Amino acid sequence: HVQLVESGGGSVQAGGSLRLSCTAFGYTMNKNCIGWFRQAPGKKREGVAAGHNGDSSKWYDTSVRGRFTVSRDSAKNILYLQMSSLKPEDTAVYYCAARLAPDCPTALSNFRYWGQGTQVTVS
Repeated sequence: HVQLVESGGGSVQAGGSLRLSCTAFGYTMNKNCIGWFRQAPGKKREGVAAGHNGDSSKWYDTSVRGRFTVSRDSAKNILYLQMSSLKPEDTAVYYCAARLAPDCPTALSNFRYWGQGTQVTVS
């Protein structure tokens, strides 16, 4: 049974930073693609960043490239999203999502497992 638990959300002023964490249970992070998605009020859920263990499969949405960094602690099975230079338009519920394959497509439908989400508010 795969379970993803996000933490680290909160409220921050524009220009600030936050680090989100996603702890995976019942899931082998090293062998599979896992990433972050977000949903702002009144908008569709969209991809933020995802990757396999290597850098070749990693992708970032253009809106966050250069500001956000996804990384992992494979020993602890934790995925991180370091967010810097935050903007009000980054306000959203952020979700961790995982799939049972090493390749990392961008479409939400390819990710089978989802966390409950953590709110990020930038003012």
